[in-house]
Amino acid sequence: MIPLRFRRVLAGLGIVLAVLVTVWAFLRSGVPSAPAIQQSQPGMIDRFVWSYQEVVRREPENLDAHALLGWAYIQKARETGDPAYYARAEAVLDAALRRDERHVESLIGAGTLALARHQFRDALALGERARAIDPYVPRVYGVIADAQIELGMYDAAVTTIQTMVDMRPDLGSYSRASYARELYGDLDGAIEAMDMAVRAGGPTTENTEWARVQLGHLYAAKGDLINAERTYRLSLERLPGYAHALAGLARISAAQGRFDEAIELYGQAVARMPLPEFVIGLGETYEAAGRPEDAARQYDLVRAMQQLNQANGIDADLELALFEADHGSNPQAALTLAKSAYERRPGVKGAETLAWALYRAGDYTEARNKIEEALRLGTQDALLFYRAGVIARAQGDSVAAQRWLSQALELNPYFSPVYVSHARTALADVRAAGNEGRLP
Repeated sequence: MIPLRFRRVLAGLGIVLAVLVTVWAFLRSGVPSAPAIQQSQPGMIDRFVWSYQEVVRREPENLDAHALLGWAYIQKARETGDPAYYARAEAVLDAALRRDERHVESLIGAGTLALARHQFRDALALGERARAIDPYVPRVYGVIADAQIELGMYDAAVTTIQTMVDMRPDLGSYSRASYARELYGDLDGAIEAMDMAVRAGGPTTENTEWARVQLGHLYAAKGDLINAERTYRLSLERLPGYAHALAGLARISAAQGRFDEAIELYGQAVARMPLPEFVIGLGETYEAAGRPEDAARQYDLVRAMQQLNQANGIDADLELALFEADHGSNPQAALTLAKSAYERRPGVKGAETLAWALYRAGDYTEARNKIEEALRLGTQDALLFYRAGVIARAQGDSVAAQRWLSQALELNPYFSPVYVSHARTALADVRAAGNEGRLP
């Protein structure tokens, strides 16, 4: 038996050897390995960054090294939640494209960076440029499909995703197929595809665990808290301390009324990865727990975080508009943001956000038009149904209000720690006496 201390030394040498082999293979072949970066083991990304920085320093004309370093910075931002890494990625990718505007890996990297920054028209243009040069790289279609979905080009996106699946059935293609199925209201099919994505991923990698957490979210969307919690816990077993899984468990705890536990879990997630969505979840949990001052502090933090994101080139207007419509005190400001964001992201999420901002601003007729646009794919989303019901109620359409509010609670009676009680009250009022005004 090998003594424990020597096993630790050998394990450390194994990690170093793995990095050296990767770099040696890269230097020998010049073939980029962006998928290897995406499927790297936890803690490996810093070694990738260091390795490719060294190659770029020694060989400034090596465009593959620039592209790989850009990919590594993007993955680093993904794993830490620090948007400052996007500027570093932009610098090396732009440097590569200035030398050769047809360098496919740099185009894919630049397209992926544009997606991360929510610059979807730019991402689509970059993806199309890469496809025109080399239509046989599956990741090209991932950039194009993601952009098409956010731009509301759903039929085109389905075709693009199918092409990607046919070319390379892997985590990237299956997870996109899952999202497409979710948008079109096929939650069972979305679960099936996301499970395939998890199985196709590498063992104990961030991207695999991200897919597993999305699988948990899909279970939760159906109100299946048992399988959702099991999935999040499995993710934490595979990747201890994973912030997205911690936040998933926090959502389950909040849904079950265990607010102190949810607050603790959200706090752990935020400490590891300060993302606005986690802070919003924490704020809403405080709100549901009857702690409005604590909630207000979290909401102020969200605004500061979104300013930081915008300073790093991220278009966060849509997310900020929805947040302000939910939690802000200035409905007109939220509406202005929502209108601007909808012009750039005219998909169902943009329509839902604009509908909710219009409702908050008191324009119920146009809110109804936009919420129907948001419902057009048949997406099974309890929060979307809740908003449709509230808007219909404000319009005086008690029949539609009852239908949508009922569907929200039947699909997922735990859809929001804040709005579930509102939905139940509104549904009871509509059933008892018809429309009596809108919710606060």
